[in-house]
Amino acid sequence: MVGVPDRTRFFVTSALVGGALASGMSVLPLLLPQPPVSARAVLPRTSFVASAVKRSGPAVVTLETSRTMQSPSLSGLPEGIRLNPLFRNFFGVVPRGAPSRPRVQRGQGSGVLFDSRGLLLTNAHVVEGAEQLTVGLSDGRRVKGRVIGTDSLTDLAVVRLEGEGLWPVAALGNSDSLNVGDWAIAVGNPYGLENTVTLGIISNLNRNVSQLGISGKRLDLIQTDAAINPGNSGGPLLNAEGEVIGINTLVRSGPGAGLGFAIPINRAKAIASELVARGKARHPVIGIGLSRVPSDRPGGPAPNGAVIRSIQKMGPADQAGLQVDDVITAVDGQAVDGPAAVVSAIERRGVGETLTLQIRRAGDSKIVRLKPVDLSFFDPR
Repeated sequence: MVGVPDRTRFFVTSALVGGALASGMSVLPLLLPQPPVSARAVLPRTSFVASAVKRSGPAVVTLETSRTMQSPSLSGLPEGIRLNPLFRNFFGVVPRGAPSRPRVQRGQGSGVLFDSRGLLLTNAHVVEGAEQLTVGLSDGRRVKGRVIGTDSLTDLAVVRLEGEGLWPVAALGNSDSLNVGDWAIAVGNPYGLENTVTLGIISNLNRNVSQLGISGKRLDLIQTDAAINPGNSGGPLLNAEGEVIGINTLVRSGPGAGLGFAIPINRAKAIASELVARGKARHPVIGIGLSRVPSDRPGGPAPNGAVIRSIQKMGPADQAGLQVDDVITAVDGQAVDGPAAVVSAIERRGVGETLTLQIRRAGDSKIVRLKPVDLSFFDPR
């Protein structure tokens, strides 16, 4: 205290301490140094990733496939090359007229058990053409598997484990509730390395495969920066709670390498239920080709909606009176921002269910009702 004699300061301090002791208060914590806080005591021993993988990781499996291939012949090549033994041995080909030698082609992928009956989801390309299928579980068991159904348009397949057993089952989440920036955990067996876990975030949602230069597929994908490598195909993408939110399907190589993609689990569940029930999936279509609405000025933003560019004869759109250059502005009362939104709305409605389109034609607004048909309607092979 400024200006207070030492003797007075002594009595004041004594009174304060004495009063504190008399009232039952302890002043030791104020007078003694605090012990240092241990980082080990503050940080948890396990991360949320470990908890998430512990919940669904046991249901992640390895799929090993094999199929017999015939060695190619040398027909059509110059005689000098056909007679060269080094060439034949290197490429595994046989001379023309000689019996072909079968060889076994092996493949590997990942999958995830989603049903206690021994049903698992994987990619269609993992099991395509497989003559033998072996499934390896995380507890060391190896069992035979049988393909129930495949769908090349969505690159999904359902496999049933043969035999009886207590099969681990992954918890399935809701891919419609995802947000960009949410945690994403990829689990699989890349390069044959079992139970590999990588961590990232959801980078984007509803990424249409046409943006990736992929044709012949009908997919809106989850984009993630969690590492997805060869062999991860068919494995699950988990959220922070350990629920499956997607089925890993591909990774972009070359420019933009490091971008991984997964099929949303809500879409995968719908396809899986059809594959189990029918052995194939139905894909509702109305027989139109779409493009974005052109901008009013060069370089300007594209208006909402989708322009009809083509109509297939005798399809639902043709029979309902839709015309080329009609602009679809809403489906079932919901505004659409582009072609992908129209396709998604048609898929949600399903085959044979009435669909309501609001269109703009030459400045006038019209309502058109029609029923989607299965894609096989236009290709009945």
